[in-house]
Amino acid sequence: MTNAVTFKILEDIARDLSSDEITFPTFLDITFQVRSALKDPNLSVEQLAKLVGAEPLMSAKIIRMSNSVALNPSGREIADVKSAIVRVGMEAVRTVSFAVAMEQLLKSKQMQPFENLSQRLWEHTSHVAALCRVLARKLAKINGDEAMFSGLVHDLGVFYLMSRAANFPELVNDKAELHALLVGWHDNIGHALLSALGSPESVLEAVRDHETDREISTVSNLSDVLYVANKIANRSSCWRDPELDGAVDTSVLDTLFDAETLAEIIDESEEEVQSLKAALGG
Repeated sequence: MTNAVTFKILEDIARDLSSDEITFPTFLDITFQVRSALKDPNLSVEQLAKLVGAEPLMSAKIIRMSNSVALNPSGREIADVKSAIVRVGMEAVRTVSFAVAMEQLLKSKQMQPFENLSQRLWEHTSHVAALCRVLARKLAKINGDEAMFSGLVHDLGVFYLMSRAANFPELVNDKAELHALLVGWHDNIGHALLSALGSPESVLEAVRDHETDREISTVSNLSDVLYVANKIANRSSCWRDPELDGAVDTSVLDTLFDAETLAEIIDESEEEVQSLKAALGG
């Protein structure tokens, strides 16, 4: 019975994502507004600040991020949205808009049946986002903001599938089937959603492949950064249920780093990880 429900959800999603005019989930509304605004090459900081200022949660998160240890090494605090945007950069607003959208979804009434899973998912997501920024700067020498954005949205498919599954009580009550749906389909569906939202190809590729086990010898691009950040986070804050899925294989970390080097990376980045996690999920 439940397999038929799973098939129906996937069929409905496939139909939605292949249509000419995609109807985005309500929880992505503010993200869509920000995305549309950022596409304007003439958008000013003042205009973006006005859009952000109309959403209290976004305002608070932008200011919190601008004052995080990661982005404010001088310790000089900022209290207004415009100054915060100048410090974090206009592209960081995109990241925060997704953070607000996903956090609000997880706190919504429809997601109450998934409360424990939601908490684990958000902890994992914010941890990966922060680790991505750290790894991008320390190892790959690539854009930290794009890396953090990739980390934040890498499990967007899980959020989306949970929001759809909430409408099917029989699936909500079948934890094993629900878990199989989330694990098996979240990367492809997240890729399709982000593609429809016009995300850069580098982000799409990284999200599509973040669960694909492979051997890597160096962390040199965005896909590597997200893959490794996800593995590190899975050791301490995995959203999957080990009783339903078994432990996630993170052995690639032991072949990529010796124990001392990995410990140093984690220790050196811990303050920044905690700071950015607080800013994104506070």
